[in-house]
Amino acid sequence: MLRHHLRRAFGLQKPRCAHLSTSVSPKEYDLIVIGSGPSGLQCALESAKMGKSVAIIDKSEEIGGVCVHTGTIPSKTFREASYSRERITLSDILHRVNVVVSSEMDVIRAQLKAAHVQIIPGKARFENANEVSVENGTVHREAMIYRGKKFLIACGTYPAHSPVVPVDGEVILDSDGILDASKGELPKSWIVVGAGVIGMEYASMLNVLPGVAVTVVDGRPDILTFCDDEIVSALKMEMRHKGARFLLGETIQSVTRVAKGVRVDFASGKSSFAEALLYCVGRQANTDALNLEGVGLAKNKRGLLTVNKQYQTSQPHIYAAGDCIGAPSLASTSLEQGRLAACDMWHHEDQPTSQLDSGNYPYGIYTIPEISMVGKTEQQLTKEGRNYAVGMAKYSELAKGMMAGGQKGALKILFDPDTQSVLGVHAIGQGATEIIHIGQGTQPMYMCISEYFFVVAMAMNCKITYFRDAVFNYPTLAEVRPSGT
Repeated sequence: MLRHHLRRAFGLQKPRCAHLSTSVSPKEYDLIVIGSGPSGLQCALESAKMGKSVAIIDKSEEIGGVCVHTGTIPSKTFREASYSRERITLSDILHRVNVVVSSEMDVIRAQLKAAHVQIIPGKARFENANEVSVENGTVHREAMIYRGKKFLIACGTYPAHSPVVPVDGEVILDSDGILDASKGELPKSWIVVGAGVIGMEYASMLNVLPGVAVTVVDGRPDILTFCDDEIVSALKMEMRHKGARFLLGETIQSVTRVAKGVRVDFASGKSSFAEALLYCVGRQANTDALNLEGVGLAKNKRGLLTVNKQYQTSQPHIYAAGDCIGAPSLASTSLEQGRLAACDMWHHEDQPTSQLDSGNYPYGIYTIPEISMVGKTEQQLTKEGRNYAVGMAKYSELAKGMMAGGQKGALKILFDPDTQSVLGVHAIGQGATEIIHIGQGTQPMYMCISEYFFVVAMAMNCKITYFRDAVFNYPTLAEVRPSGT
């Protein structure tokens, strides 16, 4: 049952004491990876391709990390299931999540087996700078010692909790617990605390389910504060149209479980009631049990590690990547961090190039409707005093958009009117996380505008003639043509 799997894979219990095995010499690997999320898997596979011996230590045999079990894969599967026009139950959603998670694990296992990467189930702990002990929870079994020439810490994160919000796993949930919210019956009303990415994704998913009411609560004055204001306004308008309420700028004073759900009281004197509450404010790194202090590594109050541009910690042979080093905490960027760490470990490339260096990577938010962006927002450009112009296009102006039932959505381009360099691309609507890749690339960035044709691209060493000659499939959302530029 998925509930059992998730809790077993990501339980936060303190590791039990174990005797260290000293009867045999420690097995040695070129690389030991702690954690099997995107960055850990990518670093392991890249290192194996370079002929290195690699082992992955994960506290569960159900590899894949938060991405596969409680994060990206389940939440996006939840999203796709929520699109169903028929009445959908929690058991329907969980069934689809279970199928997708199982399939993804099979793929990962096949990749690791083909690359001869060893999987070691258990909880890792640094004994010294070159050795880790692994205890797999088996009673009376000695912890095994493994020696590594290089290490990658890719242990991921878990939902942070607040003393004001007593998460109980029943009606007061965190983002991991929503996948087993009840015994087949989805609560009909929700208070979602936290208007960041995770909170807004789940709030918008719940908001489209038949008969489900959603209230979004946050202490900040707006949702998704790092996104373009105009795009955020469009999301709120669409969610309100489907019945969502927003209580922003509110400080929670208390959360109380009552007979038919949960009541939230605010410092302003307001209160709100729902059958269930979902708490989505922050995440904490899974670094507490690693004995980082024992090898001279420091972490902040959220358990996050500090690394340099090569993803090295203060111990040069110990690297860290993924969510445990903080923002941007995306599966896509974590994959790239793992690749870059492997390249640096084994000097595979003198200076590996990456879009992470320039910050020119896409950001996808899987709300309904979805949002994606690359580059600067209007707020940032205004603050910088930068001269810019705006081009906008609506999905309703496209044949493909009308074929899809008059889909709501828009593409927004920010550019320098003098140099024609693209400063930012923002999209909202069906396929936004796909079409944003048209606007992704490396500097310099240019755009071509004509009376009938507009396409945005960022391509390495591209010339302006590229944009004149570019051809896109028709009808597609990719051939969106902003006006007013």
